[in-house]
Amino acid sequence: FLIAEAIELLDLENALRHALARGELELAYKPKHDPKTRRLCGAEALLRWTLPQKGRVSPAVFIPIAEEIGIIVPIGEWVIREVCEQLRRWADEGLPTVRVAVNLSPIQFRQPDLSERVLRLLGETGIDPRLLEFEITEGAAMENIHTTIATLKLFNALDFHLSIDDFGTGHSSLSYLKQFPIDTLKIDQSFVRHIHASVKDEAIIKSIITLAHSLGFDVVAEGVETQEQFDYLSALDCDVVQG
Repeated sequence: FLIAEAIELLDLENALRHALARGELELAYKPKHDPKTRRLCGAEALLRWTLPQKGRVSPAVFIPIAEEIGIIVPIGEWVIREVCEQLRRWADEGLPTVRVAVNLSPIQFRQPDLSERVLRLLGETGIDPRLLEFEITEGAAMENIHTTIATLKLFNALDFHLSIDDFGTGHSSLSYLKQFPIDTLKIDQSFVRHIHASVKDEAIIKSIITLAHSLGFDVVAEGVETQEQFDYLSALDCDVVQG
């Protein structure tokens, strides 16, 4: 059984190394809505991988593999390029443009030339930087505080929208959070999922919204799947719901 698992993992690694060249990667866009107006106000780009023989592979499986074998940076750069080109296509078609969020892996976020790579892509596609949002997890933000603050300040100066993803599941220090030049905190879907079944989850969500607004941040709730969840978050003055 372990040998079979090892062989399957090796096959996935080998296939993933060629996924970009073979055109097997694609993006799906998860919409974000303003709960007050119910209007579309943004989207998040989600990476998808489909193998011809096996079908869809979960990001929870292939993203860690991409990080481990060292190809997450070129894949991440491809994602940013694809988002920029999609934004350009929407604009060319006369469609309303909304801000699109891109997840940065910890490895990608630590690249010293990250800002130069992104600016080059923006220059090639002519996209307004204010239409791009970058999300980093709490864990990535806390790995090297001084580097994180410096990178966030640079991105902030370039007019990118910045978010801390999966807030409440990592190990954030509030003393550092107040120093991060970010725009948004994203409440992890694990809290939203049981919002009406767990008094503790309700308390956590209320606390995050209050904290974020006190610090001048917007709040996005992820994983909103029911009308009941939508209405409850709207009543709490959550700024954006995603799901």
